[in-house]
Amino acid sequence: MAKKNQIEAIPVGKLTPEEAEAELARLASDIGRADEAYYNKDKPEITDAEYDALRRRNLLIEKRFPKLKRADSPSDKVGAPPSAKFEKARHAVPMLSLDNAFDDEDVAEFAKRVRKFLGLNEDDKLAFTAEPKIDGLSLNLRYEMGELKVAVTRGDGETGENVTSNALTMADIPKSLKGAPDVLEVRGEVFMSHADFKALNDRLVAGGEDAAPNPRNVAAGSLRQLDAAVTASRPLKFFAYAWGEVSEPLGETQTDAVKKLGKLGFKTNGLMKRFDSVDRLLAHYGEIETQRASLGYDIDGVVYKVDRLDYQERLGFVSRHPRWATAHKFPAEKATTVLEKIDIQVGRTGKLTPVARLTPVTVGGVVVTNATLHNADYIQDKDIRQGDTVIIQRAGDVIPQVVEVVKGKRRKGARAYKFPTVCPVCGSHAVNEENPATGKADVDKRCTGGLICAAQAKERLKHFVSRQAFDIEGLGAKQIEAFFDEGVIRQPADIFTLRLRQEAGDIDLYRYDLDDKGARKRDKSGKEKPPTNLKSVQNLFDAIDERRRISLPRLINALGIRHVGETNARLFALHYGDFQSFCDAAKQAREEDSPAYDDMLTIDGIGALVARGLIDFFDEPHNREAVDRLMQEIEPEKVEAAASSSPVAGKTVVFTGTLETMTRNEAKAQAQGLGAKVSGSVSAKTDYVVAGPGAGSKLKKAEELGVEVLTEAGWAALVKR
Repeated sequence: MAKKNQIEAIPVGKLTPEEAEAELARLASDIGRADEAYYNKDKPEITDAEYDALRRRNLLIEKRFPKLKRADSPSDKVGAPPSAKFEKARHAVPMLSLDNAFDDEDVAEFAKRVRKFLGLNEDDKLAFTAEPKIDGLSLNLRYEMGELKVAVTRGDGETGENVTSNALTMADIPKSLKGAPDVLEVRGEVFMSHADFKALNDRLVAGGEDAAPNPRNVAAGSLRQLDAAVTASRPLKFFAYAWGEVSEPLGETQTDAVKKLGKLGFKTNGLMKRFDSVDRLLAHYGEIETQRASLGYDIDGVVYKVDRLDYQERLGFVSRHPRWATAHKFPAEKATTVLEKIDIQVGRTGKLTPVARLTPVTVGGVVVTNATLHNADYIQDKDIRQGDTVIIQRAGDVIPQVVEVVKGKRRKGARAYKFPTVCPVCGSHAVNEENPATGKADVDKRCTGGLICAAQAKERLKHFVSRQAFDIEGLGAKQIEAFFDEGVIRQPADIFTLRLRQEAGDIDLYRYDLDDKGARKRDKSGKEKPPTNLKSVQNLFDAIDERRRISLPRLINALGIRHVGETNARLFALHYGDFQSFCDAAKQAREEDSPAYDDMLTIDGIGALVARGLIDFFDEPHNREAVDRLMQEIEPEKVEAAASSSPVAGKTVVFTGTLETMTRNEAKAQAQGLGAKVSGSVSAKTDYVVAGPGAGSKLKKAEELGVEVLTEAGWAALVKR
């Protein structure tokens, strides 16, 4: 996952708007990568509990700061884009995911929201169904005139992968139906039983192959085989629990509709029950949890759905979730171990992050040796000491976190941990910087060494070549480590001179085994082996040359400017249009009362904290020199207007007041899609102010400056929606 930033440990209720914006950017990146790994690669990088925690934190921040919700918010997305290796198929009815409940109070709140939306009193009857949440791969089966026509994975919820030939090999999926509606889409979960999984692994190991990691991975991988014969050889199962497009209703309730699916020949889950109170739902949740180990297949929670289908239709959907259903997840797993030592890691922005080195312990099937300690305050608040017996939990972080110290097992003489005041890598002072937006000291300590700190320089280079930046194939973190330590790469520009220096004989990259993540091959005596992989070096050179032309948002993100990630890099690129204008603005904005600074703050989503990070970056001579060298090697692309024929292309627009026909995010996305720039404040450079009911100071300023003011209807007419 993406590297954690300095604000992940701050509770949502204590986040400033600037911190919330940065955290939403991190969460969008982390969730996107997790979706790609889970849905398309069938190789999850984090547990379900970790994933749920990321989504929950994202949603809570959006609820507290609704104006900061991103146009690419994970709350509006389901799954991941379908793999390119399969034919794509669009769902007639979107396959959305479920919102999550994590405790009894969440379930009660879910029922309360349903009643409020429907206008029901406490005395009015309201029934729900409860069923196990299968940990498998979602699949949509479309039948026409009783014949299976197409089978499609969920994909991103709108478009999935056509796996019809593979689905036809599964015994649990009927090829034809009798008595079904003319059009019927049946939805359910593909999974593998524990017994079948064990038998498959026994065969794999006996044949000299690696064992599969878990039933969910092997089920997903089996269904998504290009060769249907491989799928046919795997004992996959299917539970039906929902439907998509239907030409006639399956029943009046969820219970009746699922019974109908069973009569048509589909296997349904016998643990699905109907209840008329939250207490009974929770009791059934407890019963299912106690049976979890003996079910013979993996589940990760219990799904509750409003039983009446007319109620489901009235409730509809919000964002990526139906209002009428939720998934009550099982608690994250915990374990007890010993914290042997606290180490300090230094990130690309100089942040000192404490990491607990643990006596190895298994949590949720994964051997854990490290855990995050977030920052000095976290250690102090929990009174964490080296040698303590601690409880760790895998729920929400890339690496686990220490959630509690077992004080009764603390060794005598254990001393409180003193957080370092100097950088452990370069020896520079480590300080808590002041946040210019709030005037308060930052919670994290940072090394003041800048680029003289080897740790920061390495991490910046790793970020530069990362997927969201230059994305140079064959040049990963370990290669950067090796090349930096040997003095081969110290600045980004050095990457683009590797071929020339190799051909001139100044360096010898053939000493490195690039296929082994940058580690040099050595013989048993420790001596370096002669080069064995010349092609990989040439491939690296070619991959580097392919990135000499780079999009402006990627370039800005790659520079590693503090508080400037993918989202803010895109905002800067859209506003300034080309790299030189961006650099000039950063240099001219040094004075906070300058026109350049004022203009920077008009960018919707850019605040004082982000602006100061950009200004400070270009204020550093080492950074300016590194950027100048880089520009001699690459060609940044200009940002062209998305729709040059639109009357608002290139114009600056401000939205204010309550929009009634679309959300604020929809309005911004639409304007940007038409080539307009969306600003957060009104200035003399503003072309249009779109004002809804309740517009205040922005409308008044627009009138004072003579800026054209439009109603929503006027805006719609202008852009000819």
